Amino acid sequence: MRLIWKYVQPWKRLVLSVMLIKLAGTGTELLIPYVLEHLLDHVVPSADGVLPVAAWGLVMLALTFITRFLNVTANRMSVRVAQEGTFAIRRDLFHTALNLSGRQMDRVGLPSLISRMTSDTYNVQSFIRMIQTMGIQAPIMLLGGIAITLTMDTGLAAILCVMAPVMIALVSVISWKGIPLYDEVQKRMDALVRLMRESITGIRVVKALGKEPYQEKQYGEANARMAGQEVRASVIMSLPGPVVTLLLNVGLMLVVLIGARRVNDGQTQPGVILAFLTYFNMILMGVMGLNRIFMMMSKANASANRIAEVIEMPEELTPLPEGKTEPAPSRDMLIFDNVTFNYDTDEAGDGHGQFLGEERQQCLKGISFSVPRGGSLGIIGATGSGKTSIVNLLMRFYDPQEGHVFVDGKDVRAYDRDTLHRKFGVVFQNDVIFADSIRENVAFGRDVNDEALRLAARDAMARGFIEEYEDAYDHEAAIHGANFSGGQKQRLLIARALAAKPEILILDDASSALDYRTDAEMRKAIRAHHSGATQVVIAQRVSSIMGLDEILVLHEGEMIGRGTHEELMAACPAYRDIYRTQMREEVS
Repeated sequence: MRLIWKYVQPWKRLVLSVMLIKLAGTGTELLIPYVLEHLLDHVVPSADGVLPVAAWGLVMLALTFITRFLNVTANRMSVRVAQEGTFAIRRDLFHTALNLSGRQMDRVGLPSLISRMTSDTYNVQSFIRMIQTMGIQAPIMLLGGIAITLTMDTGLAAILCVMAPVMIALVSVISWKGIPLYDEVQKRMDALVRLMRESITGIRVVKALGKEPYQEKQYGEANARMAGQEVRASVIMSLPGPVVTLLLNVGLMLVVLIGARRVNDGQTQPGVILAFLTYFNMILMGVMGLNRIFMMMSKANASANRIAEVIEMPEELTPLPEGKTEPAPSRDMLIFDNVTFNYDTDEAGDGHGQFLGEERQQCLKGISFSVPRGGSLGIIGATGSGKTSIVNLLMRFYDPQEGHVFVDGKDVRAYDRDTLHRKFGVVFQNDVIFADSIRENVAFGRDVNDEALRLAARDAMARGFIEEYEDAYDHEAAIHGANFSGGQKQRLLIARALAAKPEILILDDASSALDYRTDAEMRKAIRAHHSGATQVVIAQRVSSIMGLDEILVLHEGEMIGRGTHEELMAACPAYRDIYRTQMREEVS
């Protein structure tokens, strides 16, 4: 609840206004049965003509209109507070998600983040709206109804005074039990979102292998687990409703029986009985309202705790003061100095951190290398050998356990995030084309003019197919670039990396879908027009890196070879085997 109060606090004056208006509306609603009792028991018997009766009827009508007007006004204002508060929560949650470190992203998991931004924020919004209106109306109807009936007939009101504490205690205890149940519901929702995301993202693979029934079965089982947990929580939280209704109906029956006898004995008036019946319904509404509030509070509390868990995560990758960082051993553009790194396997989430291109158990062991300004480095190795981990550390998505990483003469920990990342143009192993125009996908919110856009597309060998479209750079990409081929998507991604003229260009398996000729032409264009950029090229194909200044060969996180293509052919058996295998495949 602390998180909810934090985001509602800027609107506390409006919240107070909502509560006061709702208090007034509930008060006028409570007066209507009282006026009805007065009309039946005092005005009608002594009225001389219809005028007094009509006057009191108009009073009841006016109270009804006032009640509806005040309630509608309060409800509209409460919706505004709920929307504004939830808007701020979503904004901060999204900002935090974008700035999570790689380890934090691993721990939380992408499906969990999605459910926190959607279902959890919806639960919080519903609670904020309800607590401002029902939170005032329900207790006032309950307590006000009892108070007014005490003034009418103490004997009959005693029935309510006995039942009310029992009903309130029952609702409170059962609702308190529901908090951990709804927390478990949200965890099951995370698992369901993860499975749904995987199935939809991999829909082509599912269809190609004819595994629709298998995925439906997996989804059905996860859906059943979540539904079962939700049913358990809902059953427990719904228990007070029937019990409270039963108790109030018993009380209503007692009021009718005892009231009829008191009317016959002349101890009370018929209008009092009618008013009591109305107040019983109001009290029932109040108790059921409290039950709904406690149910929603249980959901909102679980959701707010999950949201706060992310929003309140401390920023792990904060810049270190210059004096606390190690001096760079040289003025080379990129330096790895005895770096050892591994992912936090014991804290990993669902395995969907978007910055990772390798399995969590892979690591780097004592890696050291340097790349001079304007130089080029190729990295090759089997899947899981640690290639993408080097990129993750260069861009400081993670910090190493040992050793230091330097960029442009500074420890990466001394940079603020934006300054560091502006130095890079990067294509990740599993990069994304957004559902937007080609222009926006390449420029991506940066200050890139049309000329720079065309030049980047030219160097990425993308200009040809882009300008074949009638609307050229305004052509719309589908979600994940589904209307482009694999090679076209990679060329667009490379154009994005080149567009802002980066100091450091990183291509992580960025040309795997290109034919050899296009790949060679692209590398030639990059050398010609981006010679000042320091290049790091991760590739599976030797032909993509053999012309670079230096090549690293990785195996299970260790550097087993380093040198030019010729040097590695002479001294590194693993590299020589890769080259010969690929050359035989090309010839065949």
